[in-house]
Amino acid sequence: MGGFVGRTRELETLNREFAKVSAGVGGERPGRCLMLRGRRRVGKSRLVERFAERSGAPFLFYAATGASPRIDLQRLGRDAQASNLPLAGLLAAARPESWDDAFDVLAAALPTDRASVLVMDEVPYLMDAEGAFEGTLQRAWDRVLEARPVLLVLIGSDLSMMEALNSYGRPFHQRGREMVLGPLDPAEVGGMLGLAPAEAFDAALITGGLPLICAEWPHGAGVWDFLSSALADPVSALLVSAERSLAAEFPQQAQARTVLAAIGSGERTFSNIARAAGGIGSTPLQRSLAILADKRAIAAELPVSTSPSKDRRYRVADPYLRFWLRFLGPAMEEIERGRGDLTLGRVRENWTSWRGRAVEPLVREALARLLPDAHLPAASAIGAYWTRTNDVEIDIVGADRAPIAKELLFVGSVKWLENAPFDRHDLAALLRHRALLTPDPIPLVAVSRSGTDCTGLDAEYGPAELLEAWSA
Repeated sequence: MGGFVGRTRELETLNREFAKVSAGVGGERPGRCLMLRGRRRVGKSRLVERFAERSGAPFLFYAATGASPRIDLQRLGRDAQASNLPLAGLLAAARPESWDDAFDVLAAALPTDRASVLVMDEVPYLMDAEGAFEGTLQRAWDRVLEARPVLLVLIGSDLSMMEALNSYGRPFHQRGREMVLGPLDPAEVGGMLGLAPAEAFDAALITGGLPLICAEWPHGAGVWDFLSSALADPVSALLVSAERSLAAEFPQQAQARTVLAAIGSGERTFSNIARAAGGIGSTPLQRSLAILADKRAIAAELPVSTSPSKDRRYRVADPYLRFWLRFLGPAMEEIERGRGDLTLGRVRENWTSWRGRAVEPLVREALARLLPDAHLPAASAIGAYWTRTNDVEIDIVGADRAPIAKELLFVGSVKWLENAPFDRHDLAALLRHRALLTPDPIPLVAVSRSGTDCTGLDAEYGPAELLEAWSA
């Protein structure tokens, strides 16, 4: 499988930034900086390395380890030796003992007569609470690096720390352009794997759009063929990617991982999460939820309506991690002893109900991208509505803002079943719930995997229509 399916826009961004550096050769301050962030294993490093190789420019790709400052500086020397910078030997020979010294030598090793690329991967490993590295980086950039024709690419998987790097009041503020690399979207997944629209959504929910997992999916294969093969291989990317990401992001936070597992098992409310996490107390649970939210591992959501609500609910933000926590993580021991068939049986048994809820965030994202159209207006916020007792649940609520709206624009229901179209019974339930949310006859929307079998809807969407949200 090609590793850069769907990465055309990102490569174009990198090429544009590099072209600006090239155009500035001989100028006073031609250097440019790009800060690339994205969740682990979405292909950030491979994307930038591929760009650098295609550019034909001299480049150095450095990857921090976080082991210790001394080891990271030694790694810089080794990576320099493996680079094609004409004067890379300077860095290897200098053996700098501080980042101040390292940046001075780096600047001396960069060519002045042509553009080059300097990549620093996993920058958050180098950042410290006191901001010392950020200050050093800022001084080096202002003093020497920006004066060189170099594209400096800073890469990080810790989203909150990478955002902080460029935030107001931090040393490196406004010195680089921010770029976010997300997973492959459902249209890209479907195109890469040769799947029909409905099956593309299935694959997106399982792989999360992570290129390494998609690369293991046989072209045109269905869900059960892929899972049968992956669960028979204890080192498949589907099985190991989540554990590696969790170990890197939460190395010291066992309690946060326990809370994440509780949410991944399907618990959504504060009290239920506390029970599923072993009876954890309110204060430590709040602390763990804050850590998970800060790491973008979970989403905390409130119902969208014209009235305030404190009934917050939680979900795992990444579809792949949600699938792994629900089905694969708890079954790793049996998979490792060759009984992946038992795991596959549980996935089959629970697949329809799990998929029906897991697809809802993707549906809402698709509508946010598609609207306005001939049937529905644009909505500044598209969320859902529920009551504490769940006697009213509405999958789709479009509004002018969230969570407390001034105006509700439409409501809808998601029915993601095979060979079961949205029918008059589903419409009656949606009408009843709309009346409990608002007295206004706002438009009704159905999103169905198998089409509709009733009249009275204002808009309806299936997998093919939703996939167009990412195909434009």
